[in-house]
Amino acid sequence: MKSFHSRAHPERHRTEHIGWLRAAVLGANDGIISTASLVVGVAAAHASHANILTTAVAGLVAGAMSMAAGEFVSVHSQADTEKADLERERIELETDPEAEQRELTAIYVRRGLDGKLASQVATQLMAHDRLGAHARDELGISDALSARPLQAALASAASFAVGAALPLSVVALAPQASLLPWTIATAIAFLATLGAVAAKIGATPVARSVWRVTFWGTLAMGITAGVGAVFGTSG
Repeated sequence: MKSFHSRAHPERHRTEHIGWLRAAVLGANDGIISTASLVVGVAAAHASHANILTTAVAGLVAGAMSMAAGEFVSVHSQADTEKADLERERIELETDPEAEQRELTAIYVRRGLDGKLASQVATQLMAHDRLGAHARDELGISDALSARPLQAALASAASFAVGAALPLSVVALAPQASLLPWTIATAIAFLATLGAVAAKIGATPVARSVWRVTFWGTLAMGITAGVGAVFGTSG
């Protein structure tokens, strides 16, 4: 007879991608919106093509570095909190393992197991990996959802740069006379594509994702264009 492990088939779930997917989508979305908005604002102020291109390049570099630093600090804070919680849990397991087993049993009872079965499950899981069991079921920390600061920072910086490179390439290729409509139209198309791809990866409704990113991106470019037009006229 085949064992349970030999019969079990491997599965991959979308939550495994949640860390890098969140950082990548956020970075690319910010790259497109912020760079396109910068271009639209400066173009509305009647800047020269060279100044618009310089602004777009500076926005790409500054934005990528800002995204990486911000994501690293934010996720590192989460990682520090997780480490502190795990260390506290490790000490409690060493000093009072019986109380920790009762605590784990109570968690399983609240999830629907009867007391006897919950106690057996808690006993077996703690015998296998007691800290892992408490990290997962008491603290909510798992390998798929644990904080990875460097991964998040690199994903944010790279995805921002990729996103920002799209409107930057439009600036480099489009004629200055029609730069404004070209930037707005292509940025909306880029955002719609990003929203659709993110929805497909995350198995969420495509139309809702596309509408969300294009609405906020268009709003950001519209406000920036208005500010640029006002300052360009007053200048």
